Amino acid sequence: MSWTTFHGDRARRGWNANETVLTPDAVAGNSFGLQWESAPFDAYEGVPGRMYASPLYLEGLTIGAGPFAGRMLPVVFAATSNSDVYAYSALSSSGVPAGTLLWHTQVGTPAGGVDDLRIGILGTPVLDPALTPPRLYVAADTVDTGGRAWRVFALDASTGSILPGWPVVLSNDVLGSVNQNGPALFAPPGAVSQRGGLNLSPDGSLLYVPFGGYYDGAAGWLVAIDTRQAQVVSAFSGAPEPNPRANAGMWASAGVSVADDGSVYIVTGNSPSGVLPHTWGESVLRWAPGTPLRLVGAYTAWNHCQLDAADIDLCGSGLVLLPERSGAAVSHLLATGGKQGNAYLIDADGMSTQLDGRPACNWLGPGDEPPDTSLWDSATPRTYYGGTPGPLNVFGPYSDTDDRGLQAKARSTPAWFRGADGTDYLLYTGTTRDAATNLVPQPPGFARLRIVTPPSGKPFLQVDALENTLVFQNPGSPVVSSDGTQNAIAWIVDPNVNRSASLLTAPPASLYAVDLMSMRVLYTSRPADLHPGGKYFHAIVARGTVFVGTDRVSGFGLAH
Repeated sequence: MSWTTFHGDRARRGWNANETVLTPDAVAGNSFGLQWESAPFDAYEGVPGRMYASPLYLEGLTIGAGPFAGRMLPVVFAATSNSDVYAYSALSSSGVPAGTLLWHTQVGTPAGGVDDLRIGILGTPVLDPALTPPRLYVAADTVDTGGRAWRVFALDASTGSILPGWPVVLSNDVLGSVNQNGPALFAPPGAVSQRGGLNLSPDGSLLYVPFGGYYDGAAGWLVAIDTRQAQVVSAFSGAPEPNPRANAGMWASAGVSVADDGSVYIVTGNSPSGVLPHTWGESVLRWAPGTPLRLVGAYTAWNHCQLDAADIDLCGSGLVLLPERSGAAVSHLLATGGKQGNAYLIDADGMSTQLDGRPACNWLGPGDEPPDTSLWDSATPRTYYGGTPGPLNVFGPYSDTDDRGLQAKARSTPAWFRGADGTDYLLYTGTTRDAATNLVPQPPGFARLRIVTPPSGKPFLQVDALENTLVFQNPGSPVVSSDGTQNAIAWIVDPNVNRSASLLTAPPASLYAVDLMSMRVLYTSRPADLHPGGKYFHAIVARGTVFVGTDRVSGFGLAH
C-alpha cells in the first residue's frame, strides 16, 4: 500500500489493511527493531532540520535522474523544517540498500522560527501517483528575491525538480480576490502556520492547503489551487476578519479531508467568543465539490463559548471520514476529537445548513436542551453536559474552562479499523491528566472506541478498551496495520516533549506498537533507536517496515 498523504488516504482513515509481515507475535519477538536509518537531514545555518510532516511512501517509482535513473524502487519521501525534500529507497531493492538517498531538493530558503527551529515545510505534503511521472506538492515558508511568503511547490517525484509554472505564491491580494467569506486578512507569513496536511480532489485537479496562525495572531484559511494551471482559484477565510487575531484557525496536522464525491471537510480552532456573522470557530465545515469553495454544511461544538474563552481548539484533531454505511439510519459518519480530550461522532448528512454563522452560545444550565446534532448514546448522561447526553470524554479530567497550553489533552486525529465481525472502531491517542494538578500526564493515553449501531436509532460511540500502562507527553496520530481484519496493530509516536518545549533540545522520540484487540503493548523503541523530531506527526507502515521521520528517516522491521 502506498501512503500518498497524511493518514494514508484522502479520508484520513490511517489504516493499511494489506500488511502481511508485521503480526503481533512477530513484533513482540526479539527480531523486530530498528533496521536502518538515513543520514541526518541537512542543517541550515547551524539549525537542524526536523520533520513535523509525516513520511510518504510509493510502492514503485521509476527514478528519473542521478545514479539510479531508470530503476523502479519503493520510495519514502521526507519534508523538513528547513524546506528540504528528500527521496530515499524504502527497502533494499535491485541492489540499492534501504535508506539510500535518491534525490534531495531544497525548495527555498527557510524563513522565521518556531520551537527554536526554522519554519520551512511543516504540513505533510501530498503525492499524485496518477500522473506520469508522479507529482509531489509541498507548501513552504520561504524567502527569495521576492521576499518572504508561503509558496506552494509541485515537484517531479522521480527527480525532485520543481515543475515549470511553480511555485504559487500566496499573498493577501491573491487570496482576497477569491475569498468566499471575506473580506479578511491573510496575515504576514511570520504569523501564519501551514501545519495541516495537504490534500487533493479525487481527480487531482484541485490542491487544498489549510492555514492557521501562531500565538493567536491570524485567522484560518483554506486555499484551493488549480494544479493544471498552477494558480489559486478559490479561498475561504474562517471569518471576515480584518484584524490579525485567532479566528477559526485550520492548523490540525491532518489538515483537509476529502470524500469520494469531492466534498471537502476541515475542523477549525477558536474564534472570539460569541456569535459573529460568518464566523466559524470550533466547527466542522463542509464545502461542495469543485470551485469556488461553497460552504454547504457546518457542525459547531455545543460549548463553543467555553472552548473559545479557554483556547480549547476543536481542531486539535483532524477529521476521519468513515466509509458509507449503505442501508443504515446514518450513512455518512465523521469522527474527530480536540484539545478537550473528547471524541465526536457526527452525522455528515445532518450537518446544519444555517450558513450565516454559528448558533447561539449555550452555557447549559439545568434543563437546557443542547443544540447539538452529534450522535450520542441517549441512555448515558454526561454530568458535564447538564445531565443530558453529550460528547464522550476519553482523556480526562473533563474541563471546558482550564485547558490552556500544557493542559490540553489531545492534538491527534483518530484512526479507523473494521473488525472481522463488521464492528467499526476508532482509535484515539491523548494524555490523561492528574486530577489534582491537571498537568501531570497519566494513563490511559490510548483508547479503542466502538461505534454502536442500535437496531433502531442512530449510532453512538462507546469506550471499548483502554491501554493503561503507557504515559504519553504529546502523542501523534495513531495508524493501524493489519492483514485484512486480522493481526491489527496500532502504531504511535510520542516526541516526549510537551507542546511548548524547545525541539532544539528535545529528547529522542519513541515508537510504540499495541495489539489493537488485546491492547497489549508489543514494542517500545529504545532511546538510542530514534532521534529528536517534530510534533503531531505519525509513522507509516508498508511492506513489513515502519517508517518514522525525526531528524532523519528510520526504518523498523524484522531482522533477516
